[in-house]
Amino acid sequence: MQAAQERLADMRVVLVCALLSLLSLSHACPKECNCNSNTKVVDCRGRGLYDIPRRLHPDTQELYLQDNRIRGLGSMAFREIPLVRILDLSNNSITSVSPTALLGLRTLQRLSLAYNSLRELDKRLLGPIRSLSHLDLSHNSLWGLPGAIGDSLRNLSHLGLAHNRLTRLDRSLLEALTRLDSLTLRSNPWRCDCQLIGLKLWLETYLFKGGVVDEVLCSQPEEMKDKDLQKVPYQLFHTCMTTSYHYLFANIHHLENERLLRGHTHGNHAHPSSHAIHVPMAMGEGFGGGGGGGGGGLPECEPKQRQRPVNLRHAIATVIITGVVCGIVCLMMLAAAVYGCAYAAIMAKYQRELKKNEELAAAQGAAHAKADEKEPLENAIA
Repeated sequence: MQAAQERLADMRVVLVCALLSLLSLSHACPKECNCNSNTKVVDCRGRGLYDIPRRLHPDTQELYLQDNRIRGLGSMAFREIPLVRILDLSNNSITSVSPTALLGLRTLQRLSLAYNSLRELDKRLLGPIRSLSHLDLSHNSLWGLPGAIGDSLRNLSHLGLAHNRLTRLDRSLLEALTRLDSLTLRSNPWRCDCQLIGLKLWLETYLFKGGVVDEVLCSQPEEMKDKDLQKVPYQLFHTCMTTSYHYLFANIHHLENERLLRGHTHGNHAHPSSHAIHVPMAMGEGFGGGGGGGGGGLPECEPKQRQRPVNLRHAIATVIITGVVCGIVCLMMLAAAVYGCAYAAIMAKYQRELKKNEELAAAQGAAHAKADEKEPLENAIA
């Protein structure tokens, strides 16, 4: 009986060892990569890979896959390494990325998809990631970024968008990046029209706060080609300014309506229906009235975007500065008018005096002529 128990114990030890060996093999380093168990870094650079390597250790914190031939990222492509912090996929041939490709990577901090062939990004791609601080999308073929993606980038400190096909950038996306320190936008075919004035205004505020950006060179229209958007004077956007001011005042009015609505809601919960009726009417007035429930007043040169809180102090400062500039212009015009009137009056007086002097000289000449005629006649009589 005792011998049987000893044999059973030995079998259990062997079984446990076998399970442990299988477990270690299941998470062994892929043969295509170099793994460092101390730093938890997996290096698979330049190995000619067409897909994400399997059997990665779940404790992996850094994965380098640049300089390969990966063409796409499927759903939950990195489910084996939920703790990864750095993921580099630059210089591959990636053309498509599943909206759930990064699902589960809640600790991801740095992501590089540079030097690929991406044309668009799904707004759900970065949804579950809240810790991302560095995102490099440069050297792709992106036409734009979805505005909703900004909700996932609130902790972003660097964003690389250079060398793409961007013609405009949603201002609401940029305003969501409250912690952004550096931004690259060069070598994009920017169309510097009314659609880009929002980017120009945001860039001025961003640079004033100490942000770093390279350059935004206009490609279109022809008269703006190769001009730096930051140095283009606002006079060249004069056709956009009226609608921009309307949009500004509409946003101020909308902010005031929201404040009043919150006050009514907290103060009295007995009549919610009356508040629900009052707000759309106020918004309709703020956006210029008319049909469409207040949406008809949105300017053509600004995108119709999701409602966001407006910084009231900046809005009031903008209005004050605009008023001061308009006042200075009016004073200059008044001074020019006064100068013109004074100059005209002086010239008229000068002409009158000149004509009077000419008439007086003519009269004196005639008098001298008569005197000369009388003198020979008197001599003759004498």
